Amino acid sequence: MKRNYRKAFVELKKMGCPVLEGGYDNMDTFRISGEDNVTDTWADYYAHSYGEFGVKQEVCDVLRKHGLYAEWINPGVLEACLA
Repeated sequence: MKRNYRKAFVELKKMGCPVLEGGYDNMDTFRISGEDNVTDTWADYYAHSYGEFGVKQEVCDVLRKHGLYAEWINPGVLEACLA
């Protein structure tokens, strides 16, 4: 994983965000689960008014800090993408 992806991955993991190593279609990135909202709502595909398009604002801030953004792959998974 490239440095900016790795830094964002580690930072989100420390926050408790449900990150998954490896991107969609075996890309060298990481994903964020939109289904592991047990203790906190990290992302909700059906709540577009929550955070930024359903993604918790703190997650978007970390991604943006590292030159990334979150893109919904399907209603259960986001992928970190290069901005």
